[in-house]
Amino acid sequence: MSTKNESPPRIAENRKASFNYFFEERYEAGIVLQGWEVKALREGKAQLTDGYVVVKDGELFIIGLRIDPLKSASTHVNPEAQRTRKLLMHKDEIRRLIGKVEQKGYTLVPINLHWKAGKVKCEVALAKGKAEHDKRDTIRDREGKREVERAMKQRHK
Repeated sequence: MSTKNESPPRIAENRKASFNYFFEERYEAGIVLQGWEVKALREGKAQLTDGYVVVKDGELFIIGLRIDPLKSASTHVNPEAQRTRKLLMHKDEIRRLIGKVEQKGYTLVPINLHWKAGKVKCEVALAKGKAEHDKRDTIRDREGKREVERAMKQRHK
């Protein structure tokens, strides 16, 4: 039994992205994968930290997504862990994203990989880079929350 509020099972997450960028809009895109890659994703062998999205010839591609092959990968397959993979979205969505990326100084950042109806999806955010002082504010807020949690924990003991 699953509820509608439940987030889809995550394969990999780009935690560094929320530290380096402000997310304006989020989109869900399909991703073109080979069979060995899907098997490796089921085992959780993905890393998204250095990933970014580029636009080429009106299509979106994810670069820097690392999927480590399983040791039991087929012998006739030559697995390449860090190849460029195509993202799948509707043409009108891609056109809108391209317009915003080219005009307003936005960038496209992969946030996470997750399963949806047996397929691998990539959540992509239209994002603006944070300045150094914004990053310091993020760190300050995070440490403040930790201290409050510690104090509450001490109080309840």
